[in-house]
Amino acid sequence: MTNDAKWPDGARSAVILTVDFNDDLGIRTQAPDIEGREKSLSVWRYGAKRGVDRLLATFDDYDVPSSWFVPGQVVRTHRDLVMRIDTAGHEIGVSGDACEDFDALDLAQQKRAFDSGHAALTSALGRPPAGFRPFTGNWAPGFAAHLHARGIAWTSTWHGDDLPYYHRDAPLIELPLHVELEDEPYFAFNLAPPVPVGQSRIASYREVLGNWTRDFEAFHRFGLCFVMRLHPEIIGTAGRIGVLRDLLATMRARGDVWFATGAQVAAWWRERCSANEPGHPVEIFERHRNTIE
Repeated sequence: MTNDAKWPDGARSAVILTVDFNDDLGIRTQAPDIEGREKSLSVWRYGAKRGVDRLLATFDDYDVPSSWFVPGQVVRTHRDLVMRIDTAGHEIGVSGDACEDFDALDLAQQKRAFDSGHAALTSALGRPPAGFRPFTGNWAPGFAAHLHARGIAWTSTWHGDDLPYYHRDAPLIELPLHVELEDEPYFAFNLAPPVPVGQSRIASYREVLGNWTRDFEAFHRFGLCFVMRLHPEIIGTAGRIGVLRDLLATMRARGDVWFATGAQVAAWWRERCSANEPGHPVEIFERHRNTIE
């Protein structure tokens, strides 16, 4: 699909840099048998040790905003880092309380996880967040309405498009993801317990940069919304941060890219579009779900 209307200030495409700051909570959910393996856990704790500051420095060097997602327990244990992200002018959204797998929770449990994380982040920032992304899993019917009631305006967890769209069961804007625009599938690795389970090897930095550059050029050509999903413990290493810096340099060289937070893009899209186009995948999904329920 081509976006016929220009983005703000005549930009041809939009870029949203999102960061999931989960510390070691995400890997504990993903691979429960890692519990007690301090050497392995240190891989994911590297984000708090070095990765967050390295990402903040990179975003500052290229003068780009970003949107971070932080679970409640990370807000409590790394409040200083969360406040540093906020002070640098970046958006911070909520991500449950402890990187819960939403597929394993019923609606009431999902609400409690969200509310706990939401309360922790609101207390730290002094204002409620506008964005939400769960660590993994799908939310139950009725959860989107709960997000809307708590003041959430946008989410970024679904797929199915290259442009923002509305959820059907609540007036939330979705900023869709693409797996190839994430760092984890390329670089996440641990020997024992095996992460990923298939034990693939770490990808070539040059090839990953080539993939991301080709994707950006295509998104830019068609006037789309390029959403990256990064992790400080993965992209924030001494070598991999250079991959991100090279990509940002390419983007900046274009001169007609709108770098924005998730909240900014969601607000602009809401002003521009009042509904999804006919036959949008989310509309088809909702009709199918209503048929089988």
